[in-house]
Amino acid sequence: MKILLAGKSYQKPLQGWPSVEDLYVFISVARYEGFGRAATELGQSPSYISKRIAILEKQLETRLFFRTNRVMRLTPEGEKALEGALQVVNEMDSFLNNFQQWRGELTGDLTVACSFGFGQDYLSDAVAEFMARHPSLNIKLILTDRDIDLLQSGIDVDIRVSDDINHSYIAKKLAANRRILCASAEYLAQSPALTTLDDLMDHSCLIINENNNTFGHWTLTDGENKIVCRLNSHYSSNSGKVILNWALKSHGIALRSAWDVSPYLTENKLVHVLPQWYQEANIWAVYTQRSSESPRIKVFIDFLVEYFGGKNLFIS
Repeated sequence: MKILLAGKSYQKPLQGWPSVEDLYVFISVARYEGFGRAATELGQSPSYISKRIAILEKQLETRLFFRTNRVMRLTPEGEKALEGALQVVNEMDSFLNNFQQWRGELTGDLTVACSFGFGQDYLSDAVAEFMARHPSLNIKLILTDRDIDLLQSGIDVDIRVSDDINHSYIAKKLAANRRILCASAEYLAQSPALTTLDDLMDHSCLIINENNNTFGHWTLTDGENKIVCRLNSHYSSNSGKVILNWALKSHGIALRSAWDVSPYLTENKLVHVLPQWYQEANIWAVYTQRSSESPRIKVFIDFLVEYFGGKNLFIS
């Protein structure tokens, strides 16, 4: 096969070019450092993954991985091959997306991450509506309360409820939100007065222990001053839903997102305390520069901006 490009004739190598599918397999194995998790991600058997890597190594005439019983690490040649594979896959992805966009449809894969709470209560409905608009897309929504490394995880967009965002990422604000202090009326009636931040030391504060939060402290602001509050608590959990449930059952004061406690404040099951103090925790779509070049990701983020822009998640 000869291809004429810019006045030059290019001859396809006799041994053949690696397939884009094999490059996808290679990238997945490199990401997970093994065949097992790569096979799960790609919906194939480990033996199939092993076979494709062997074929790719033969075509490239090089060893891509150091193999042990427990882990696989890239060889120096493998690291160089990974750079090229990522470039080829990204360019192919861009080509297909641009072509499908020209035809008026979006195709391909879109992987989105979000915390369990916001993902279940809000984002899942948004994604469902987006799925209805773009049925040709393959969409995966991953719910996790762990920090996401967008450069290594294979996730295209991370929906975050926090203003603490890595400066190497791109962030698009979807909605305003704050974390506010709240407790049940029953708890407040049987507890010491609560009129200043210093009074928190006399109260049971329900602590959520997740991500990189400093345990036993709340950093609060009134819009001008920022105060680190040292807390007194015997109760903590890595689940925001558990903390909310304990607050509803009168076990203490919780610091929760406005979107999470809004129904309970409306029904008077919780009371907003020290309302002048809060944490900024806006809703963001976070992605990388590479992801920003994908038409389907751009369309998805624009959709989220429109979708959440019309919803009142923040309680003033």
